[in-house]
Amino acid sequence: MKPPSRKILKVFSVKETKYLEKNWIATFCKNKQGTNIKAYKWHIFSSGIYPSIEGEKARYIYEQQKAPEFIILPNDCNDDEAILINQLPLLYDGQDCYVFPKNMAWTMAFTHEEGWLGAYFAKNKNYKALNLENEKQIEKNRQIKIAKEKGWI
Repeated sequence: MKPPSRKILKVFSVKETKYLEKNWIATFCKNKQGTNIKAYKWHIFSSGIYPSIEGEKARYIYEQQKAPEFIILPNDCNDDEAILINQLPLLYDGQDCYVFPKNMAWTMAFTHEEGWLGAYFAKNKNYKALNLENEKQIEKNRQIKIAKEKGWI
């Protein structure tokens, strides 16, 4: 079965983007004291407050992740909208952004300082259970696609 082509499934409104940002902060920045996340949310990782993996190792682990869909959240949620895509984005253009599945099982923080600070990969405290949910949804989507191709649904 050939892999699907990369598609933008949704562009979130500014209001929806701010909601995603609030949830991301609640998930990965619960103890944000002493860290300036107003400028760059990834400071929660560079400061060591939230455990993460950095650099090439982070990229390697990130590239192994699977989920039904992925959100790309810009660092500045006042100016840019988040997007939902169907494949893990592998290219990076030097902008600060965060990639994660809808259930926030993990996140990848790309930084403009990459090579010096970042990129950072971090797991949700409930990673195992959330990642299992992602795997089950991927399999369910695969079965639905097969059923549609065979004309069963």
